[in-house]
Amino acid sequence: MTVWLAILAVGLVAGTLGGIVGFGASVLMVPILSIAFGPKAAIPIMAIASVMANASRVVVWWREVDWRTALAFAAVAAPCAAIGARTLLVLDAAVVEAALGAFLLAVVVARRALRGRPFVLSRPLFAAAAAPVGFLTGIVASTGPISTPLFLAVGLVKGAFVGTEAAASVAMYGAKLAVFGASAVYTPQEIGRGLLVGAALMAGAWIAKRIVVVMPAERFRGVMDAVLLGAGALMLARGLGGG
Repeated sequence: MTVWLAILAVGLVAGTLGGIVGFGASVLMVPILSIAFGPKAAIPIMAIASVMANASRVVVWWREVDWRTALAFAAVAAPCAAIGARTLLVLDAAVVEAALGAFLLAVVVARRALRGRPFVLSRPLFAAAAAPVGFLTGIVASTGPISTPLFLAVGLVKGAFVGTEAAASVAMYGAKLAVFGASAVYTPQEIGRGLLVGAALMAGAWIAKRIVVVMPAERFRGVMDAVLLGAGALMLARGLGGG
């Protein structure tokens, strides 16, 4: 019971953070799920919770979702996520996670260095970039920090960013979930755990909306940079430590 209280409390905080910046919930949840249930169970459990969390963000920001952008990304990313999930079943993801952590730290440095300079992606380049993001989403717990610069580069911010990125993520995590289900990864117990964690994350999304609607755009970007730094450092440390 104590373990579950801790997991649900972290889930509420993680859901609120993810609802504000569009990602970060998996980064916070996977370590505690790994400790509680083991690393092999953590990612499948988080896949269920991620679908629920992202679906709740879509509902919260429904009127601001850019469906054209979300569908363009999802059409490429979802099948690549399925391929990545199948790869995960036979691959040690620790090295990949360490590389991603280093990449996230570099993203923050690059974003700060390019501050004030326009960085815009065309639709074809945006869709092309969805392929590696989708594949990596199938392998590691979260690539939200990597996809964030892509959605920002097409002009999305605040609620429009959170809702649109979440809509694309539902497709990616749904594809990942389908592969895990077809591969008999889940037990009834793990499904129940995923649903409980997902419920906590969903509650956080509703809390987050009250914060995002009054948050200045510049502060929003600053919060995202802070989370990128934390996510990158954590993923790098976990990867170098063998997950």
